[in-house]
Amino acid sequence: MLIAIAITLHLLGALVWVGGMFFAYMALRPAAASVLEPPLRLPLWEATFQRFFFWVWIAIAVLLATGYWLVLGPYGGFAEVRPFIHTMNALGLLMMAIYGHLYFVPYKRMRRAIAVQDWPEAGRNLNQIRIIVAVNLTLGLITVVVGVAGRYLG
Repeated sequence: MLIAIAITLHLLGALVWVGGMFFAYMALRPAAASVLEPPLRLPLWEATFQRFFFWVWIAIAVLLATGYWLVLGPYGGFAEVRPFIHTMNALGLLMMAIYGHLYFVPYKRMRRAIAVQDWPEAGRNLNQIRIIVAVNLTLGLITVVVGVAGRYLG
């Protein structure tokens, strides 16, 4: 029963993070860009990120806790797991490092620029965030495929 709960929580953590990036990149970004000028669009992004990033931190904690509990407990350690688990772990850690950079560098700069209504600077940082999210979304989708189909790929 604990394994089922851990796998479910692990999956939900991935869905929250990757699904949120997909929504932000594929739906919110083009919609906001098409109807809002920077003085409205940039504070919208700041408010959106503030709420979303709270959930990303929770998702990261859940992913780390459940993933390592499964590997180090019921699965018998890293020496015993199949290669797709190692791949999923490496991609997840890379995504977390990329997210840490996004959060502590361009997101913080964007928030400072918005606070003083420096729209060009805020826009430059939002564009950097967009690029980073595109990379992390791609990695996230690959990680989900590896996690779901890896056991069947060899």
